[in-house]
Amino acid sequence: MTTPGDRTDRDGPAARQEKARLLRELHRPGEPLVLANVWDAASARLVAAAGARAVATASASVCWSLGSADGGGADREEVLARTAQVVRSVGLPVTADLESGYAATAAGVGETVAALLDTGAVGVNLEDGGRPVAEAAERIAAARAAADAAGVPLFLNGRTDVFLLGTGAPEDRLDEAVHRLRAYVKAGADGVFVPGVADPGTIAALVAAVPVPLNVLAGPGSPSVAELAKLGVARVSLGPGLAKAAYAAVRRAAEEVYADGTYTALDGGLTYPELNGLFSG
Repeated sequence: MTTPGDRTDRDGPAARQEKARLLRELHRPGEPLVLANVWDAASARLVAAAGARAVATASASVCWSLGSADGGGADREEVLARTAQVVRSVGLPVTADLESGYAATAAGVGETVAALLDTGAVGVNLEDGGRPVAEAAERIAAARAAADAAGVPLFLNGRTDVFLLGTGAPEDRLDEAVHRLRAYVKAGADGVFVPGVADPGTIAALVAAVPVPLNVLAGPGSPSVAELAKLGVARVSLGPGLAKAAYAAVRRAAEEVYADGTYTALDGGLTYPELNGLFSG
């Protein structure tokens, strides 16, 4: 298995600095960076070919592909190795979703981020997972310190799960989210991520209340990218959406062949030359 330590950065430190700078510049309120999150080299190359300006992993998608449950079930070294494969597969800036840092302590989060930088990734998502705000902010600060020590302007996206987990009374969630996000920004976050929000009024309130780029999770039923742009959103992520769609296609085709002995669900699939061509030459 390839490991982050085996990686040879063919572009060198200067190129990594340029990718980090580019990723930072791509976060523009009103002109959002759209991330169709990937989980391996093939999905990364397909997304890049579709017109992505940067590539992001989704923790759930990566975990499932590694045979682990999302939410702390994956092995950190396996996740970092997969991130390194994604980085090597594309020439675009790569940002990795590392859940809450795959570590029990803030110091451990710093170690994870230092190892992430060795893969060539130039961005990271860190979620609070319902932790007390002071503890979550300490983990953000440790990640920031690790990146600063490495001399890489890592784009650090601080995520709160207040809306996603339905924390507290509905009428209190916006204030709680803003309280947390401001603490994460103070600790060193460059942007903030609030999954579980689709209401335009709430999104606009978050944009107004937190002085860094806002990232939202989008899917069926969410406002369109154009609508999110008008609200001032700077980053739109699909999270595990692509993986869920891909695995649904696998299930449909498998159920059909075992139940009916037919193959119509395979219609519309990518061809062998298309997929093999992603890695030829």
